Amino acid sequence: MAGGQERILRRRIKSVESTKKITRAMELIAATRVLKAQERANEARPYSEEITAVVGDLVRAGAGRDHPLLRENPEANTRAIVCVTSDRGLSGAYNSTMMRNAERAIREIEAAGERYSLVVVGKKALTYFRFRGFRIDASILGVTDRPTYEHAREIADAIIPRFEAGELLSAEILYWRFITAGSQKPERRRILPVDLGEVPAPEGLSADLEYEPSPTGILDELLPRYVVSRIFSATLDASASEYAAKQRAMKAATDNAEELKKTLTRVMNRARQDAITTEIMEIVGGAEALGTDERNEHGLIPDSLMGDHIFRDHLDYLDHAHSRH
Repeated sequence: MAGGQERILRRRIKSVESTKKITRAMELIAATRVLKAQERANEARPYSEEITAVVGDLVRAGAGRDHPLLRENPEANTRAIVCVTSDRGLSGAYNSTMMRNAERAIREIEAAGERYSLVVVGKKALTYFRFRGFRIDASILGVTDRPTYEHAREIADAIIPRFEAGELLSAEILYWRFITAGSQKPERRRILPVDLGEVPAPEGLSADLEYEPSPTGILDELLPRYVVSRIFSATLDASASEYAAKQRAMKAATDNAEELKKTLTRVMNRARQDAITTEIMEIVGGAEALGTDERNEHGLIPDSLMGDHIFRDHLDYLDHAHSRH
């Protein structure tokens, strides 16, 4: 029985070791991709900062006060929710937290007597909300592995035309904001209508610029790109956050595998000791039995029988019979 248990434990330890190698490799891959995602975010930041500064200059010049992306649609009764998740798992609470936040936002919209328009980014969100019967108006997959500007444009195309047509009251995006490799924060940010209060004022002296053809004409071209750039920035943050979460999850899995291996090794050693002890007892018992048989063959009386009263009576009978003869 002990030998069979030892074989089972050996197989489990081998399986845990194999799993540990896989999770360790995935941890290293995720750590490398976190750095690359940070680099992509840093590369995209100058463009985002410049377009934000230009939009701020145009607005301060008096352009686009009645632009469709700046005004609210009071007659609309639908709010758009863009939920950004990943296409794969093994990233801890990265996906589940964001999907719960999106579901909570939908419940708030419904509690206010309004309708929701759900745009999901990532296969995890698509599967989650489809299984639970939520209405999904658009789905974009394969984004957070390596976000591109075209992905952001595809997400924007799912909401900007509807907002310009007056169908949407607002649009919000839910994603993980990347702070450091060890710190990420779930974010819920409004992207439509564009909040000019978030456009920072220029530092220092600003030049008196002349615009051609006009500030409003330029703003009409730039505002959609500004919205796309904000979505692109959110997807870059989400990508870096996903790999950071995956790195932490795989590190925890590796550590747990190591602890499980130690526990199983201790149990196996105890089982092995039990098996050895049992074998020793069987050998000693067998040797004792062989020794008893040998003494009986030579007419020796086993010590274990000397205390038996039946055996003592039998000896007395033999002595009495011998004295008679």
